[in-house]
Amino acid sequence: MKKAFLTSNLIPIITIVICCILYLSGNFQMITGGIIVLIASAIEYKKDLFKSLGFQRDKFNIKNLLIIAPLVGAAIFLFYGYVMLPSITYLTEQPIDLSVFDPYKGNLTACISLLAYIWASAAFGEEIVFRGYLMRQFTKFFGSSTVSLVFNILLLGILFGYVHAYQGISGQLLSGITGMFLAILFHFKKNDLWFNVAVHGFIDTVFVLFLYYGWI
Repeated sequence: MKKAFLTSNLIPIITIVICCILYLSGNFQMITGGIIVLIASAIEYKKDLFKSLGFQRDKFNIKNLLIIAPLVGAAIFLFYGYVMLPSITYLTEQPIDLSVFDPYKGNLTACISLLAYIWASAAFGEEIVFRGYLMRQFTKFFGSSTVSLVFNILLLGILFGYVHAYQGISGQLLSGITGMFLAILFHFKKNDLWFNVAVHGFIDTVFVLFLYYGWI
């Protein structure tokens, strides 16, 4: 009993501390974070590690992943791009900083490589770390009451925005709102991480498409 208690409480704390140290040292990559989380979940949940993150076998639905998720992802991107972003930049008076993506504009080979990297690091990496692990660990420690859920969504949304600081204040706010929406989606889909990964991936896929054609 004592060993189980220590594993359940100590492993998440150690995992979060390691990720924070790596991030503050400038050596953190989301793929690395995903691997650390997978190892931590394997230690804590053993054979149920994927289920503990939300990768549930009965939730793997082709229609949801290849039809509904792309539509939802595209709708989110268009709403944020044409409604939220103009509103945020109007309030902050600062345009979003996407200069890091300038080399990819019109470069098909680079965009294909970027797309593969984004699916690995953002779609899978960020969803595993933020929704699959941190959001569910928060619920484990603080419960699933309405107050806890709201604080969970707000806190992780702020953190999600913070790790996108390279996009400037407007990009941080937009990313934070996106993180909150993905957290809400994860909750209402009953912790279906497959769907979240797909939606996140298709949001970024539309982004890369717009990037390639120079529409952003």
